[in-house]
Amino acid sequence: MRLRHLLLLSVAIVVLASCKSQQQASSGSASTADEVVVTENVDFNGDNAYKLVKAQCDFGPRVPGSAAHSKCATWLEQELKASCDSVIVQEAQVKTFDNKTLNIKNFVGCINPSNDDRILLLAHWDCRPWADNDHDASKHHEPVMGANDGASGVGVLLELARLMKETKPGIGVDILLVDAEDWGTNDVEDSWALGTQYWAKHPHAQGYSPRFGILLDMVGARGARFSKEIISLQYAPEVVNEVWTMAQKSGFSNYFINDTGGAITDDHVQVNNAGIKCIDIIDMRMDSDTGFFDGWHTTSDTMQWIDASVLKAVGQTVANVIYSY
Repeated sequence: MRLRHLLLLSVAIVVLASCKSQQQASSGSASTADEVVVTENVDFNGDNAYKLVKAQCDFGPRVPGSAAHSKCATWLEQELKASCDSVIVQEAQVKTFDNKTLNIKNFVGCINPSNDDRILLLAHWDCRPWADNDHDASKHHEPVMGANDGASGVGVLLELARLMKETKPGIGVDILLVDAEDWGTNDVEDSWALGTQYWAKHPHAQGYSPRFGILLDMVGARGARFSKEIISLQYAPEVVNEVWTMAQKSGFSNYFINDTGGAITDDHVQVNNAGIKCIDIIDMRMDSDTGFFDGWHTTSDTMQWIDASVLKAVGQTVANVIYSY
């Protein structure tokens, strides 16, 4: 879906050396591993999340400028308004690496907006315009459906919003759905995450400063395994530790692996650059040619990949983190 700088572990070791010392020195606002408490009163529904992923795909590829993109935007706003206390829509124009001007929309759904103590959750909702990694070269100019690469993270966040409407958390939560993440090229680093770049320069609230952020990306494919992403460890090691410890205590250690993966150019980079600690929960497959699931940036990134049990593991882990505050 994006450039996604994937650094091999031999390179990442250098980064981890500095991460280790940063982790030891950081007091942070997030809980330590011993302080993480699993709550029993919330139940994330993976089947509902699956339906929300499918609903996005039913519009077709959500490429900026397309009819599917416009229809999905209307639906996303309605879904957020049904679950959140307030919804902010950011409309903007951004310039792409290939000199196109895109009309984009970011959505922010706010839960407990009067609470100054907040957590940011985000995912991108657009699709890549070209299936440039497809095994069939004749399909390289076709759009990507983005069932896993985009819709899975959004589906989890929309179901979390429904859950938080039903059972209010003790902390404020902002659900940020960003646009124009996947219209990029490997030749231009800043060509990715255009919607997040805009939001970072124009946050939805003046002086916005949540405890931390959690990005969900490619969180629904069968066989998914979530190792600890390098940039997340560099900027927010204590948040990584909190989330992975919660996953283990919640019974999802077979999904959240206590191992280090690669370094990804993704939306969380822009959030960290804006001064907000943010981690990336992302399915990295170091034994594949691309570093990701086989449908990545191909026309086969459809509902055939999506597994409700994976959505459940991610959604329940994040829910348990939220309700531990």
